[in-house]
Amino acid sequence: RRDRMSPAVKAAMRAVPRHDFVEPSSRDLAYINRPLSIGHGQTISQPFIVALMTELIDAERDDRVLEIGTGSGYQAAVLAKLVSQVYTIEIVALLAERARTRLNKLGYDNVTVRTGDGNLGWPGAAPFDAIVVTAAGRVPAALIEQLKPGGRMVIPIDIAPGQQELVVIDKGEDGSIDRRSVLPVRFVPLTGDN
Repeated sequence: RRDRMSPAVKAAMRAVPRHDFVEPSSRDLAYINRPLSIGHGQTISQPFIVALMTELIDAERDDRVLEIGTGSGYQAAVLAKLVSQVYTIEIVALLAERARTRLNKLGYDNVTVRTGDGNLGWPGAAPFDAIVVTAAGRVPAALIEQLKPGGRMVIPIDIAPGQQELVVIDKGEDGSIDRRSVLPVRFVPLTGDN
């Protein structure tokens, strides 16, 4: 499916060194197309899914994007190559701190990392042109509210026990919501006070 990816997303994927975002014990697996454990019951998504979710938001250079589920910071780093500002929330404090340190060290100065419940979004920085959710559950109402009219969210949702699908949610200029399914997926659960 590489031929369907935009040149900008291809360039962003090439530019971000995935081996810097995985555990040292997994470095030899960094470029294999599969998710890898980053500890604390969390994973770094497979490269295909990161590229697909990035492609689906259809980002513009001056966009402000919210990511829910920072993990190791890899998806945020890819987004940072394409948009003006990335705000990212991670519920596991240790992972948030590690991602913050890693992203700063690697020079991603347009990414702001926060520890917290992603279900609540980031009201103080809203509204967002796009939202990328990297954990599955239901669609948090706060995220719909914080999405700009004309904005887009990409989120894996639970559709039945053991079944998830990746969904694109478009918010119309009038506030209307349109959603479409993209493909079946498997993500860690979206945790917090939802």
